[in-house]
Amino acid sequence: MTPLDELPRIGRPATRALQLAGYTGLGQLAGVPRATLAALHGVGPKALRILDEALAAHGLRLG
Repeated sequence: MTPLDELPRIGRPATRALQLAGYTGLGQLAGVPRATLAALHGVGPKALRILDEALAAHGLRLG
């Protein structure tokens, strides 16, 4: 299980895009609209699925 203060392994482009947008930990993504993340260059369907699953493991979800 990915700790809430880390990002799961989603690939370098997606990780870089999230970090540039100010998201450095999984917990920060709880409640963020999927469309907001999908609009970031490098964050695609696979990364969103991984983020969904990692958040669900903590009882959280994207907005």
